[in-house]
Amino acid sequence: MRKTCFMTVAAVMFLTFFAGFSSAEEFRLLTWKGYAPEALVKKFEKETGYTVKVTYSNNEEMIAKLRATRGAGFDLAQPSQDRIASVQAKYRIYQAMDYTKLKTEQFIPSMLAAVKKNTLVKGNSHAVPFCWGTSGLVVNKKMAPDVKNFADLFNPKYAGRISYRVKRPTLIATAFAMGENPFAKYNDPKAYKTLMESVGKKLMDGKSLVKNYWANGDALLDSMRSGEVWVAMAWDNGGFKLHSENADIDFVAPSEGALGWIDTYAIPAKAKNVKAAYAWINFMMHPENAAYFTNHEKYPTAAMAVAPLLDKAIAGNMARCFPQAAVDNIKWYPPVPAKLEAFEGKTLDKVKAAK
Repeated sequence: MRKTCFMTVAAVMFLTFFAGFSSAEEFRLLTWKGYAPEALVKKFEKETGYTVKVTYSNNEEMIAKLRATRGAGFDLAQPSQDRIASVQAKYRIYQAMDYTKLKTEQFIPSMLAAVKKNTLVKGNSHAVPFCWGTSGLVVNKKMAPDVKNFADLFNPKYAGRISYRVKRPTLIATAFAMGENPFAKYNDPKAYKTLMESVGKKLMDGKSLVKNYWANGDALLDSMRSGEVWVAMAWDNGGFKLHSENADIDFVAPSEGALGWIDTYAIPAKAKNVKAAYAWINFMMHPENAAYFTNHEKYPTAAMAVAPLLDKAIAGNMARCFPQAAVDNIKWYPPVPAKLEAFEGKTLDKVKAAK
């Protein structure tokens, strides 16, 4: 009987030790679908010995999961950069990024700097960039060859051929078109409210120039294909798609700067395998792996030195529409204070209601 008990205890101790060892070798990633391609997961596992466990999510779910566990359960997450600082300040679900453990030379400098700035909380930054995209102008250059900036969305020359959404990005773009930097007014609610009132008036005065307000991306593409619309505010991928069908239509990064989003890497506060998290980031930002991601998922990477490794069509899109100067001029969305969203909502309602 004593022998049996000893064997049972020994077995439990062995299994407990083995489980702990196995857990240390497991890398748990909370990410968007498509951000961890299977081929790259297998390659990483082979190179490092880690076992990768991927959980797909989105911004809202990431925040909810990490809030519920106070930053436990995952070793790395991929929130959008404008959804980190306010959440971190309130819930402390991430840990400060140790940039000495990263191959920072692999990142596009302007994007790394933007993410550091926009995820700064109590003197520490909490993320690095992974991939990005923008909204700007999609233009039929045969019919509107001189369009170069957001101000052209209000150019009478293109009356009846203009389209955009009545959404927050249009408010931001309009402010830039008026020579204002709305992001610089985020810390001054009174000034921001005044700016939104001016933006609303600009949009209401420009209603007669608009062919339609698009709400569905496919509908916008169809109106560009048919020639109904010549100038639209839209996403870069839509412009690239249209250009592949008709060389006269293309995405244009406006002179004010395209409006950009960045999805990041951030390490949860109670991550168990931090070493694996840094290893994954460095692995994914290596040019060869970053290019593989972009070629397969079509999202531009924040990694340097990938141009020679991209598929011809993707490399062509980037070379045409995003030379380095245009990339460096992107206006990245910072976290928006909650108070300001109310001002924006009221402005959008007035624009929609105006005749």
